[in-house]
Amino acid sequence: MRARLAGIACVVALVAAVAWQWRADDADARAHTLTGLDPDAVRHIDVQLRGLPDQRFDRHDGHWTNAGAKADEGRAEDLASLAATPVASWRAASEFDAAKIGLSPPVAVLVLDDVRLEFGDMTALGKQRYVKVGNRIAIVPAQALPRAPRTASLPTTAGAVP
Repeated sequence: MRARLAGIACVVALVAAVAWQWRADDADARAHTLTGLDPDAVRHIDVQLRGLPDQRFDRHDGHWTNAGAKADEGRAEDLASLAATPVASWRAASEFDAAKIGLSPPVAVLVLDDVRLEFGDMTALGKQRYVKVGNRIAIVPAQALPRAPRTASLPTTAGAVP
């Protein structure tokens, strides 16, 4: 009987240790991402890209809308996924001249729920870019940038010969 109780105690202790490690790993992973937001939980997205009109997306019943109309679901999901962008390093914003790293004005501004992300230029070395989050600058992969909306295809003329 004692052996059985000792075995059960060991299993309970092991499960508790695994759960604690899992929680610690999850917290550590979120510390190394652009935001602590879960992309699947983002409800509102505002995006500003140079030279394009501002856009807003809202998630209702699992679907994205833009100004009340059906939105490009793929684009909205791509924008929300930027919340979990991996960060190579964090630095204080005061260490940089915003104009020199493309943040005055930013290349793009993305607001996920209430978290504002300002995207700047690429770094001098490596394929990375600057992103301002609050009073910190993140160094992230270069491709981490809100994409422009899809444009309509150009009309073609069937049978036209140049």
